[in-house]
Amino acid sequence: MEPLVTIIIPIYNAEAYLARCVDSVLNQEYKNFELFLVNDGSTDESGKIFREYAERDGRIRFIQKENTGVSDSRNVALSMAQGTYIQFLDSDDWIAPEATRLLVQSMEKNQCDMVISDFYRVSGEHMAQKGDINENRVLNRQEFSDHMIEDPADFYYGVLWNKIYRRKIIEDYGIRMDITLNWCEDFLFNLEYIRHAHSFYALQIPIYYYVKRKGSLASQGINIISTIRMKVNVFEYYNEFYKDVYDKESYDTIRFQVYKFFLMAAKDGTVLPVLPGVKKLGEEKKRFHKGALEKDGILMDQYRERKLLEYQMHYAARKNGLTEEETRLLHCVMHSGTYSGLQEMADFTGLSPRKISGLLQKLEKKKLIRKDIKRKHWDVELLPSAKSVLADLNLAEEDYEAIRLTGFSHEEMTTYRAAAQKIRENIAAYFSRTLRE
Repeated sequence: MEPLVTIIIPIYNAEAYLARCVDSVLNQEYKNFELFLVNDGSTDESGKIFREYAERDGRIRFIQKENTGVSDSRNVALSMAQGTYIQFLDSDDWIAPEATRLLVQSMEKNQCDMVISDFYRVSGEHMAQKGDINENRVLNRQEFSDHMIEDPADFYYGVLWNKIYRRKIIEDYGIRMDITLNWCEDFLFNLEYIRHAHSFYALQIPIYYYVKRKGSLASQGINIISTIRMKVNVFEYYNEFYKDVYDKESYDTIRFQVYKFFLMAAKDGTVLPVLPGVKKLGEEKKRFHKGALEKDGILMDQYRERKLLEYQMHYAARKNGLTEEETRLLHCVMHSGTYSGLQEMADFTGLSPRKISGLLQKLEKKKLIRKDIKRKHWDVELLPSAKSVLADLNLAEEDYEAIRLTGFSHEEMTTYRAAAQKIRENIAAYFSRTLRE
C-alpha cells in the first residue's frame, strides 16, 4: 500500500486561482492523499469554491476558520493530519501531475527525512527553472547545511512548497509555524525540521509552479521597526542552528558566512524572456498527439506505448543532466550492450548511425560507458559511474509498467504476462524462420 500523504493548502481571498491549484492536486498520478483546504476567513468566494470541491471528493477535508493568518492555518491542518508525509502548496500556485509521486518515490527509495525539489518561477507566460543542489546522493545534515549557507535567502531553501516532510519528525518534536511572525516563518519551520532530520535528497526535477503574487513586507503594512525586530529574531535562531549543526572549531570557520544572512533579503529570482534558460509556459511539457488517446489501430497502440515510456524516461534524463537521446541510448545499452555495428545499433535505438556515434563519444566523456570495437561486433560497457542513472531507468520502467497495468487483478496480471510471453515467442519464431530462409 502506498503511504498516505497529507497535502495542505491555506487560502485567503484567492478565488481566481483556486481551481487551477486544487485541480493540480486532484489530478496527481499519486492517488493516496488527504487534502486539507483551510479557508482563513476569506471575504470573497474562496470558501464556497473550497466547499464545493470537498463535497465532490472524499479525500478533501474543508476547514473554515477566522482570519488568523497563514501560519495558524497550516498549524490547524498539521494538528489533524494523518499522513506519513506532509506536502504544502500555496493557493495561487500549482504542481505538475507527477509531483507527489516523485517526492514520495524519492523519500522511499533513499530512505531520507526530507526531499527538496527544483521548481519553476512563473512570470506571465514565461518561466525559468530554479534549483541549487546538483548532487545526486543522500546528504547528511551538515552537508545539506553547507549548501544552504551559501545562499540561505534563496526561496529554494526557505519555502515549504518544494519539499516533502516526515510527519513523525514534525510530531515527535512539536514543530509548528510561528504565528507571531509574518516574515521568514517558512524558513524558521524548515530550520527547526532540519535540526531533527538526518538525511536529505535533492530532486533535480522541477515539479512546482511558483507564481510571484505574494505581497511584500511593505504591502502587508509591516513597519520598518517590526521588520528589523523580526529579522533579528530569525537571525538569532539561524545563528543557533549553525552552532548546533557544527562543532565549535568548524563554526568559527563559517561564522562570517552565517552573518551574511542578516544582510540578505529573501529572493526567488527573476524571469525575463531574454534570459538564458527562460521558456514559454507549456514548453516544458512532453508533446502528445491528443487524438491518439482514444483511436484504435496498431500504429496508435505503438505510439501510445512509446510516448508513455518516453514520458517516464524524461525524468531520468532531467535528473541526471542528460539529453533524452543520451538517455535512450543508455537504456538500449542497459538491455543489450553488444551489436554487430553502428547500423544495428541504429536499428535498435531508432537513432541514425551518425547520431549514435556522437552520443557514444559524449557518454564516454561523461564516463558513463566504455566501448570496445572488435571486428565482428561492438561491445558497449556501462561503467560504475552510471549506477545512479541505471537505477533511475529501472524506476522509469517500473512506473511505465505500473501505469499500463493500473487496475489489473492478480489473475488478470498472470493472464496478461502469459499472453505477452506467447506474443514474444510468436514474433521471435517468425523472424527465426525468415532469417533461415
